[in-house]
Amino acid sequence: QVQLVESGGGLMQAGGSLRISCAASRRTISVYTMGWFRQAVGKEREFVAAISWRASRTYYAESVKGRFTISRDNAKNTVYLQMNSLKPEDTAVYYCAAKGTLLPATQVPAYDYWGQGTQVTVSS
Repeated sequence: QVQLVESGGGLMQAGGSLRISCAASRRTISVYTMGWFRQAVGKEREFVAAISWRASRTYYAESVKGRFTISRDNAKNTVYLQMNSLKPEDTAVYYCAAKGTLLPATQVPAYDYWGQGTQVTVSS
């Protein structure tokens, strides 16, 4: 079992920047592709970004490409999401997840382990 805990969320103004983190425990995440998803009120959970286990490949949703950057530090068992040029439509609960299946990294069912989420609110 991998336990994931997100942190760093908060209230930001549009145009601002924020970095959220996901710390893992109980087991190393170095062998997992890691992903970030978000869920706004009344909407389904959606893919944001993913990073392969050696950080050789990254994937982004079109809506965040060029603004968000996913990274990882396997020595610290932590994954990060740097969010720049934030928009009100980025407001959501952000979840990190560890992918343990062969399904595409953009899909929610591909991930076996999920954190509890951290709220990011962007005001206009």
